[in-house]
Amino acid sequence: MRFSKSYIKTLKETPKEAEIASHKLLLRAGMIKKLTSGVYTYLPLGLKALKKVENIVRREMDRAGAQEIFMPVLQPAELWKESGRWEVMGPLMMKLQDRAKRDFVLGPTHEEVVTDVIRNDVASYKQLPLNLYQIQTKFRDEIRPRFGLMRGREFIMKDAYSFHATRESLDEEFDNMEATYKRIFSSCGLKFRPVEADSGAIGGSGSKEFHVLADSGEDEIIYCESCDYAANVETAVSKVFHAEKEELKAVELVDTPNVSKIENVVEHLKVPVERTVKAMMYRDMGTDQVYMVLIRGDYEVNETKLKNAVDAIEVELLTDEQLEKLGLVKGFIGPFGIDLGDIKVVADDTVLEITNHTAGGNKIDTHYINVNYGRDYKADIIKDVKTVKPGHVCEKCGGTLASARGIEVGHIFKLGTKYSEKLEATFIDEKGVTHPIIMGCYGIGVSRTLASAIEQNNDEFGIVWPSAIAPYVVDVIPANMKDAGQVALAEELYNSLLDDGIDTMLDDRDERPGFKFKDADLIGFPFKVICGKKAAEGIVELKIRKTGETFEISKDEVISKVRELMKQY
Repeated sequence: MRFSKSYIKTLKETPKEAEIASHKLLLRAGMIKKLTSGVYTYLPLGLKALKKVENIVRREMDRAGAQEIFMPVLQPAELWKESGRWEVMGPLMMKLQDRAKRDFVLGPTHEEVVTDVIRNDVASYKQLPLNLYQIQTKFRDEIRPRFGLMRGREFIMKDAYSFHATRESLDEEFDNMEATYKRIFSSCGLKFRPVEADSGAIGGSGSKEFHVLADSGEDEIIYCESCDYAANVETAVSKVFHAEKEELKAVELVDTPNVSKIENVVEHLKVPVERTVKAMMYRDMGTDQVYMVLIRGDYEVNETKLKNAVDAIEVELLTDEQLEKLGLVKGFIGPFGIDLGDIKVVADDTVLEITNHTAGGNKIDTHYINVNYGRDYKADIIKDVKTVKPGHVCEKCGGTLASARGIEVGHIFKLGTKYSEKLEATFIDEKGVTHPIIMGCYGIGVSRTLASAIEQNNDEFGIVWPSAIAPYVVDVIPANMKDAGQVALAEELYNSLLDDGIDTMLDDRDERPGFKFKDADLIGFPFKVICGKKAAEGIVELKIRKTGETFEISKDEVISKVRELMKQY
């Protein structure tokens, strides 16, 4: 492609709405253009890079034995009501009606649609397993779309769905998809980490996320420095060290004036923090059920674990006003000596192991000491609801846990029979018995992967594309468009690179060399080939965008050198 003929409009200034590197650079490099909040047009450069990501995804999915289909964006409400997700996902869905007042949704995901396809076509175990995938636009009514392609109302996704007769078959395909995802993100030239994860609204028995490592990542990843354990902080676990058991003592109410925070309680009462329990009051935002959540004093409540424990869509802490209406005083709440009424108690599993612990006295400036689970109170639900932090001990190997920021670009799920049971997608086994089909689900945010690549690969001058997904790999630049020799050599190299199958741009604009170099760095071409003063001798400069390293080579070496460098960058 010739720069003079290209639809590329680079910007010197960053648009005000852009907050993170990928958003700023995609706009400045002329790769996307905003239509409205959370909705973008892909311009030629951006679309070319996006298609390269798609092609890698498609190649590896086909290699893994999956088959590509293409499902409708417009989905009838009946399917979603049948699965039970019409209300569950309600606020996130782009809903509409046709002229007959029938309800539809613009697909945020396609579990319902693909299950409907299969339930009408698959009847026997002999037709299983199957893995069907698509690369499709998805729609979600985000409350606050932000960060460009990271969190939009419209985005490109690869979603795959597998169907099985046995759990063992699902496990095999889950492992197959995990290996496939590793190949996909490696082929894109990205540094990434697979982690254990929460299944969220999709549901299912097990899942893993794939995170591109970047300081701007929205997610915190907990990983072990000594083994391969890694998990999203939402699901991470760690080894717990309990205080030594004691003989049970009688409960006492003690004065703790102006002592509401756990660190102050520990100091005032001269007790180890491992023998304290704090009570946090939450409500289920869907049902308004109130929960008293009990956790050891040196831990924090993990709200994702909590909402899973109580089967809530979302939970939130009670406000001071809400606490007051319940007759509770912030900082002095505890499970002993209180009429809980309709309040349910959730205890973190650490609480059960603490003898003679300290807890709130349910009156201002008081605490109970020597409280014991089982003797003095009980919980309605006992679950791990604690947040793991860097420095905690790995449950798997005893190593030290650390954290990193990550951008979720892929997620694989073991769905089980959640959708097949509700939508009555069944098969007949070899004995003639009918069973619900067992399912898996595997998603990749294609447009988000594109943005994540920029978050991981940029500098003060612009984008630093990995060669595999760069819109153009080489930018051939004649330094002086008035020098016929430089222009002729640039034309020759441009055509030779294209003939060799290397995506190449020829910057044939009549502009100063510095202007062209700045655009090249902003757009992120992995390699610049500069035809300058030695063009008459057949010598050019080859510059690597990532390292800034420059070589002087003959024109005959350009293709082989570029091919060699493409394997490294």
